[in-house]
Amino acid sequence: MANVKTKKGVIGILTGGGDVPGLNPAIRAVTIRALREGYQVIGIRRGWAGAISILREEKADNSENYQILTEEIVNRAGRTGGTFLHTSRTNPSSIAKSSVPVHLQDKYQNEKNDLTDEVVKNLDFLGIDYIIPIGGDDTLSFGVKLYKKGVRVIAIPKTMDNDVPGTDYCIGFSTCVSRTIEMTNRLRTSAGSHERFLVLEVFGRYAGFTAMLPTMAGAANRCVIPEYKFNMECLTELMVADRNKNPSKYSVVLVSEGAMFEGGEMIFQTATTDAFGHAKLGGIGDVVSAEIKDLSAKYNNGKTINVVNQRLGYLVRGGDPDAIDSIVPMAYGNLALDLILQGIHGRLVVLKNGRYDNLPLDVVTASKKTVNIDRYYNRERLRPNYESFEMRPLFIMTSE
Repeated sequence: MANVKTKKGVIGILTGGGDVPGLNPAIRAVTIRALREGYQVIGIRRGWAGAISILREEKADNSENYQILTEEIVNRAGRTGGTFLHTSRTNPSSIAKSSVPVHLQDKYQNEKNDLTDEVVKNLDFLGIDYIIPIGGDDTLSFGVKLYKKGVRVIAIPKTMDNDVPGTDYCIGFSTCVSRTIEMTNRLRTSAGSHERFLVLEVFGRYAGFTAMLPTMAGAANRCVIPEYKFNMECLTELMVADRNKNPSKYSVVLVSEGAMFEGGEMIFQTATTDAFGHAKLGGIGDVVSAEIKDLSAKYNNGKTINVVNQRLGYLVRGGDPDAIDSIVPMAYGNLALDLILQGIHGRLVVLKNGRYDNLPLDVVTASKKTVNIDRYYNRERLRPNYESFEMRPLFIMTSE
């Protein structure tokens, strides 16, 4: 083994997928509690990429692949955004030939290679008793695969899209919603000054939660989401009507990056895909902006309405976490340690109906979490429904 075990054992932790505010507080929570309970904590760097790259030699330099975590390290980073362990979208079960670590290239020469067994061996080499991946459904789906291989896995859900099945809340979502509201309110002054439409593209590949909640909170007049193919003429007519009702003569729509209009499909920036088979989305906001500008005269007495068009992108995932994304990661980290202290593994820590809990890990791959449009979305008005709020959780929509 590369490291001498402490009295109770060794816990590994990693972050995968997109960065969000709240990752560092989660790492801090796990580490502080684990150290005080007598465990050693190893931070795997760059998500699953670090886990496949470890050199299983006693004197090898693995500083790029993992580090021993201390209270000093995690306290310094714990209140900041992003992840100091870094991240990647690496899928060890599908590694391109060009991405196979140098020391493994003689062994793995296919165009796509499954390095799952190497990850298992590497975790064993480090003496890791439990691994805690923090990520979205892609990162955690590989955690499910490891668990089925006999690795003790406890997962923490993270994604600003809030679309990990089984939990009502994923780390990063609250800050994303807060930032979206803030940015929309900043940009509405320009839209109002020039009497324009304001079109904002927000994250959300398959689920429209990041467009729905800010709209529900009053940041926008309308939102279009991946769960429902919208009619461009309908959107334009509604936006013109909203603008005419507004004394400042502007209206706002939030557009999920995965939204599709009738007769159209998802719009991608590139044809290449990541290790999980996802092409990079982006551009639906540009299409919506151009189309509603062209159609606006039809519903505005022959006069064209110009557009302020902005893709919020990384602006909503950067910076420090808000209060919720400081508190929930702390709780999730301690929930993970509660399970470890009980000898329990193969679980996903969750928030359900305002209560912290845990569920079987394979809930991550058992279904997809999307907006229930029958319950929460008004198809005719292209906006959330405002009804039946009694006994709903903090963020209204759950993982039903």
